Amino acid sequence: MKKRATSTTHKKVVVLLLDRSREQGFLNPAGLGGAATIEILTREGEYHTLDLAKVKSIHFVRDFTDDFQLERKAFLSRPKLDGLWVRLRFRDDDDLEGIVSNDLLDLLENGVRLTPPDLHGNSLWVFIPRSALTEMKVLGVVGIARRRPAAAAAPSQPKLFNE
Repeated sequence: MKKRATSTTHKKVVVLLLDRSREQGFLNPAGLGGAATIEILTREGEYHTLDLAKVKSIHFVRDFTDDFQLERKAFLSRPKLDGLWVRLRFRDDDDLEGIVSNDLLDLLENGVRLTPPDLHGNSLWVFIPRSALTEMKVLGVVGIARRRPAAAAAPSQPKLFNE
């Protein structure tokens, strides 16, 4: 099984909750999806524990802003990043498009790691717990599948003039 590299630092996050409230702070992404709760260090220096079942999405952001909103929720044209182009439907009937890894083992975890449609926006990537989703549709496969060369499947081409 593939092991992810562990992160030892806390990243800037904006956590959107299903009740439409939000929390800003710092989160260590190493344990995401592995536990039923997440611990956030607020901007004031306090630790808050949030139940993952109440979380809609966790946005890893460049900077904190007072009026946080996703710039775009859908792609304007076919994306250029490698991966699966998906549309997610949340329990509150909100939709979001993005790119997820084309590795099915990553999709079997407790949530989805998504690259949002606006690559130059404030959100770098988004973690969405499975409990927040009602539907996930694949809209397309973007990029090329890289095949591994067959080691000894086909005999080598004969040499000319007994080289």
